[in-house]
Amino acid sequence: MTEHLVVGAGMIGRPVAERLAARGDSVTVATRSGSSVTSARPLSLDASDATEFSRAAEGAATIFLCTNPSYTKWATEWPPIFAAAVTAASATGARLVTMGNLYSYGSPSGPMTEHSAETTTEKKGLIRKAGWALAHAATERGEITAVEVRASDYFGPGSVGAAHLGTAFFTAILASRTARGVGSSALPHSWSYLPDIASTLIAAADYTGEWGRIWHVPSATWSRNQIVDQLNSRYGTHGKSADYPQWVLRSLGVFSPMMREVWASSYQLTVPYVIDATETERMLGVHATPWDEALATTADSYRAAISPLR
Repeated sequence: MTEHLVVGAGMIGRPVAERLAARGDSVTVATRSGSSVTSARPLSLDASDATEFSRAAEGAATIFLCTNPSYTKWATEWPPIFAAAVTAASATGARLVTMGNLYSYGSPSGPMTEHSAETTTEKKGLIRKAGWALAHAATERGEITAVEVRASDYFGPGSVGAAHLGTAFFTAILASRTARGVGSSALPHSWSYLPDIASTLIAAADYTGEWGRIWHVPSATWSRNQIVDQLNSRYGTHGKSADYPQWVLRSLGVFSPMMREVWASSYQLTVPYVIDATETERMLGVHATPWDEALATTADSYRAAISPLR
């Protein structure tokens, strides 16, 4: 039986672990609190501790690094986590699959591919860029075997928190209110469906070809205005989309460290932000869930959650 270590039990780590277990693999899910996941063994782990991480990865064929510190903790928490993950992969021989994002590309001038230059100058982008560079360099030296899967802004059932296409957006539109968002709601933006992210991570781990590379999650591209129109048409609602002025975000950042980080990466929603996943589709055989299905499934999950409160 193939064993895997999934680090993180959030919106990505949890479904990855559940799918691996459902196909008959043995899965350990490691979190700081020892969170329980169906059909997986829970483990309490400080992912920044290389010795502890290595011990947890013993016997694992793959390490899925799916944890994600809050924005304000990236600078202090990500570097030791990346270093510990690389050390654990080297010590145990486990393959390392890291869950990444598009921050390292900076502000794009066209669709972002797996081979786009990493031109970011923003702090969080530089942190993610350095993390993958560490794993990639170790792979090039033959010390580990690693890949990174990168997604755009995610959405899907169970998406909570401050996602741009998350709870606040859907509950507002479904209640015929105004959903306020960062950047421009009129610009095309790619959205990665949570089940498709899980599919890409697992397919990347199963791939028998080239490692030491990046894979992109197949995603759909729509403006927030278009999505509002689609939801209104489907559910008979009258929701609207509006944008927070950039100066408001910047002003809030003076008082709130979290808003400061939101403003710093808000450039992603002030230009067309499109991910290209042609290679993932061709080589891994993963395709985006049909948009109408993904949007309806997501919206229905929010409707089910809010209907008892009405």
